[in-house]
Amino acid sequence: MKDNIVQQVIASPPNNYEAYIYSFTNLDNDKQYVGIHKGSVDDEYNHSSQSTEFAKVFADPKSKLMLEIVDFGSFVSPYAIPQMKDTHQVIESLDLSASKSKLLAIVANLRGAKQACEHSKICFLGYPFSISENFQMRNTNKTISDSIEELKKIKDLADRYEKKVVVYLSMGFGNPYGDPWNSEIVEKWIDLLNEIKIEVVSLSDTIGSAIEKDIKMIFSKAVVKYPEIEFGAHFHTKPDQWHDKINSAYNSGCRRFDGTIQGFGGCPMAKDDLTGNFPTEKMITYFNSKNIKTNINSLNFESCYNHASKLFQKYS
Repeated sequence: MKDNIVQQVIASPPNNYEAYIYSFTNLDNDKQYVGIHKGSVDDEYNHSSQSTEFAKVFADPKSKLMLEIVDFGSFVSPYAIPQMKDTHQVIESLDLSASKSKLLAIVANLRGAKQACEHSKICFLGYPFSISENFQMRNTNKTISDSIEELKKIKDLADRYEKKVVVYLSMGFGNPYGDPWNSEIVEKWIDLLNEIKIEVVSLSDTIGSAIEKDIKMIFSKAVVKYPEIEFGAHFHTKPDQWHDKINSAYNSGCRRFDGTIQGFGGCPMAKDDLTGNFPTEKMITYFNSKNIKTNINSLNFESCYNHASKLFQKYS
């Protein structure tokens, strides 16, 4: 069965970087995973590992949160994004010998993938792929065509090292640049990802523009047409639009969702400052209202929520 994700923002380090705690909750088999993720507010998929404090706390095998997957850093040029230059140090600082935690690293090119594959502790490679030409250039300095070729090489490399690739299909519900977008374009790229044998595709509402009609159309068709792919929903939303988005996706067959505590984070290209990540607490409310078991411990979640507030105050 497929895992469903609940991603929770937990902290905000200095210099406009955010740290995220996320829990992966499988709605089908009651498994729950929690991890930490750090990302720049200026780049949705580039993650900062500027401090080992967060990774050490939340990857601690003694932690009551029972961490399973930790999205902990990124292998990119230290000149382009110096905040991530210590990713290797973060890995070395983590003792997973008594833990079931698995690490996911974001990579934007083959060189970064090779660096990630050198570490046996890393199990997942996250690759940002935008169907907006402009955003792809801004995010990875590559055209869409070049990015696909790079992805093929990364997938081959990951297979040799027995690691799984997670593709984030950003600008999946529209873009602010005027680049062509419709459901047929989305399907075209999913077709190609399927040919490459990508197993996990996260459809990302990068600027919060997704509407019910498009959500239903894309997910209902994709889930049926590509049963071998695990589809996720990464929604950005205004405070009054969250219910329609998650309800449309869930009723269309999506079982993997991303969210952040209090909706922290988002995308700087969104037109409205109120548009942020999907609030995890709203997600829990929705699942509870539908009697969907999430296996989220309410006391532990409350503890995470309170700890998040303290860390935001400390590092904001």
